[in-house]
Amino acid sequence: MPTEIVFETHSWSEDNDRGLATGWLPGRLSSRGRALAADLGQRRRGDGIEAVFTSDLRRAVETAEIALAGTTIPLLHDWRLRECDYGELNGLPAADLHARRSRYLDHPYPGGESWRQAVHRVGRFLDDLSLRWAGRRVLVIGHVATRWGLDHWINGVRLEDLVDADFAWREGWEYRMEEHHGPRDRR
Repeated sequence: MPTEIVFETHSWSEDNDRGLATGWLPGRLSSRGRALAADLGQRRRGDGIEAVFTSDLRRAVETAEIALAGTTIPLLHDWRLRECDYGELNGLPAADLHARRSRYLDHPYPGGESWRQAVHRVGRFLDDLSLRWAGRRVLVIGHVATRWGLDHWINGVRLEDLVDADFAWREGWEYRMEEHHGPRDRR
């Protein structure tokens, strides 16, 4: 039986308002983001979600806390769901950072990591997810790197095809992960 994964991005942050690429900085939700997080909660509360996994970065945790306030759904923080670490470029204007994104597909950002390394982290998360939550429906709250990891490891999309694509926000993505044995090593 496949594991159903619902992916949602963290809600709109103060850095989104300022046009900054937060990366591994914690970030905080804006007032708009808090309202969007409450909307996410309304969308997902009756959706059969058995657990929520969130990046441990503050903006993702805050999204999950607002969305699931007052529920008994377990909320589990996992650093492997973090955004790509832009290293010395964390906090740079997003337009400047994303204009050069493909340079960092396989080469780490100065003092950070590559997109492939970030997506590899998500693959390790998925390996562990199937150990305890196989055949269940879970919510994952993360970032661009998280979604790319799901697209890559579950849907087989090449990172070369993701790195230059626009990130079109929407209200959730749905994935069905078949049972997996052994570490993920697909490029």
